[in-house]
Parts: sequence; structure tokens; C-alpha cells
Amino acid sequence: MPLCHSPTSAAVAAAASPIAARSGGLLRRSRPAPAVVRCKKLDSLRAINGSPPCIPVPDRSLLTPVTLPVFPDPSMRNDTRLRIFSGTANHSLSQEIASYLGLELGKINIKRFADGEIYVQLQESVRGCDVFLVQPTCPPANENLMELLIMIDACRRASAKNITAVIPYFGYARADRKSQGRESIAAKLVANMITEAGANRVLVCDLHSSQAMGYFDIPVDHVYGQPVILDYLASKTICSNDLVVVSPDVGGVARARAFAKKLSDAPLAIVDKRRHGHNVAEVMNLIGDVRGKVAVMMDDMIDTAGTIAKGAELLHQEGAREVYACCTHAVFSPPAIERLSSGLFQEVIVTNTIPLKEEKTFPQLTILSVANLLGETIWRVHDDCSVGHEPYSSLDID
Repeated sequence: MPLCHSPTSAAVAAAASPIAARSGGLLRRSRPAPAVVRCKKLDSLRAINGSPPCIPVPDRSLLTPVTLPVFPDPSMRNDTRLRIFSGTANHSLSQEIASYLGLELGKINIKRFADGEIYVQLQESVRGCDVFLVQPTCPPANENLMELLIMIDACRRASAKNITAVIPYFGYARADRKSQGRESIAAKLVANMITEAGANRVLVCDLHSSQAMGYFDIPVDHVYGQPVILDYLASKTICSNDLVVVSPDVGGVARARAFAKKLSDAPLAIVDKRRHGHNVAEVMNLIGDVRGKVAVMMDDMIDTAGTIAKGAELLHQEGAREVYACCTHAVFSPPAIERLSSGLFQEVIVTNTIPLKEEKTFPQLTILSVANLLGETIWRVHDDCSVGHEPYSSLDID
């Protein structure tokens, strides 16, 4: 089936000629806006960092090839109502998303006053427009969250028709429940703040827990970044018989199991740990066999890397041949870099939902882009098409 509905003849005619209207006896003509031209094919969605889609080699591929639906080239669209604005948290990702959509980023002025207050001014009209604000709430979380809220408020007061907060990394997602008495549930509070600021919809990537979607009183589109990592792993010449997927803790078993199913139904191992405090973890036991295997540790994020580093030590002790660390969100709080670059890992594979400065990179690090994934989702939301584009919308996580 076609990806989206074609524009009506009336819409094409309207886009092809200026709109004239009489007001007070004067003839006004609207200035023709530049056309929005979206990428014509989904091929770029499957290509990682500009590389062509992987062609599985029999008996050497990590995963069973995933076949995306083949859509015809969408017709040229003269859609001037789609606007993409970027906050200061991850401008490079925003630019990649806009490029995928064939757009330029909207003009916006964001600055800090001497006392630290944030100032936001839209420098183009958004009246009646479908606005998408790209701003992860990564460190510094409070600064970036407040900036997002003020951006939403500016769009609402400028009469935007729809406002979607695109949050590649949702800060405070780990504070999604009470683990002890008299604790706050900050994830719910942040969801309320985004809603009250004026957002009509939220697009997030790989929440720490899927139930956090229920904290919002507005629609939430939740996409997963792990399939981007799957495509990258498929290009490696690792025999599927040598592979085992490892969950670094019991809480990530569902995610690791779904990931293993995509990797030719690879076996699963679990690291059982006991946490003695915030950001402090201790590995206790390994459930499963990794001897002589290539272990792929899968998690939604790496913060201080304490959990995944201790897990890697245990895997090497249990006879794993190589250990790969994979995650969507590279938070990399100290001392994560020292732990990840210590030689425990053959490769550390992350995505660019969080920007990484030069000092946070190291030789074993590979960064993949989720720009095409988010760009495709933004287009589908804007054009009222289904966002359930497999395999990116779901990992079949129970």
C-alpha cells in the first residue's frame, strides 16, 4: 500500500498558485513558501551512517533479514505546514532529521541571560503549523528540560496548530516508581510539565520502562533504537552459532530476549546483580552459558557503566571469547569512559540520541544515527499515517 495518501487535485492547485483574498477592498497575495520534499524511499531508513543495507550471508549472519514493506516513491508534496525546530541539546541530530525530511531547521533564537534564565523567540511564523521540537533532556537534564518547556510555550503562544515534543532521550525516566518510602516519581512530574506547557504529542526513543508512556495525558509515540544496532551487527562476520545475548540485570531480560529473537533466536544469558546504592552495582551470578561465545550485552542506556563493566568481567571469567556492549542512550557519566575503554569490550555500540563530546570518545566506540528513524516517524505523524513501521516501532517486548 502507498506510504501516505497523495494530495488532492485541489491541494495541488492551491500549492501551485498564490492564494488571493480580499480584505477591506485590497487584494492580498500570499507569498509562495518553499516546498517540502521528503526523501523518496525508505532505503535510507535501513542504511546506517550512509552505508548500504546489509545483505545476510548464509550461516554467517547474526540475524534473520528483516523485510520492510516496499513503498512506491511518494509524490512531490508542497507541504508548507511542517516545521522542525531544534533546541541546543543535540543540534546535529536535529539537522540530520531535517535533512532526511528535505527541510531546513526552523529559525529560533535561544539564549541564556546572565542569571541563567532561558530566553526563546521563534523567528518565523508557526501559525496553523504542525511543529516538531527536537530536544533530548540529557545532561544537563534540568537546563535542557526547562529549555524544552519554554520552546513549547513559545509555539503555543504563537498559535501553532500542533506541537510535538521529540525527545530522543527522556531524562528522569528511571524515576518511574517508588522503590522506597517517601520518594518522588519524577517521571510523572516531568510528563505533567510537558503536557501543561502545551505539547499535543510526544515522540520518545527507547524509554527506560514502557509503562512511563502512561504518565502522559497526551498521545505518545514510542520507537526503539535497538533495530538500528541490529542492522549494524548484521554487517559483522560473526557466526550466529557463536552468539549469546546477555542482559546485564534482571530488569532488562524482556529487552534482551526480544533482541535475541531478532538475532536468529540466539541464546540468552542473564547477569544477576545486587545494587547497594544509586550508581553502585555488584555482580553476583551468571545465569546461562557463555563459554567460547561472543557475548552481546544489551541495555537501554549506559550511565556510569558500573553494571555493564562488572557484567563483562564476569563474562570473561566464565569463558566468553569476546564481549560487545550495546545501548541506545550513551549517558556516560564519570567514570564510564575509563571502564568502557579498559579493554573489557571488543566494541561499544551506541546511538546519537545523546551528543558525545570529543573527550567522551575512545577507540572501541561506535556511534550509530537514529536520525532516519526519527525523521520517518515525524513524517508519518505529520501525514496522519501509521507509526507502526516494523521493525522500528516494536521489539515485541512483553
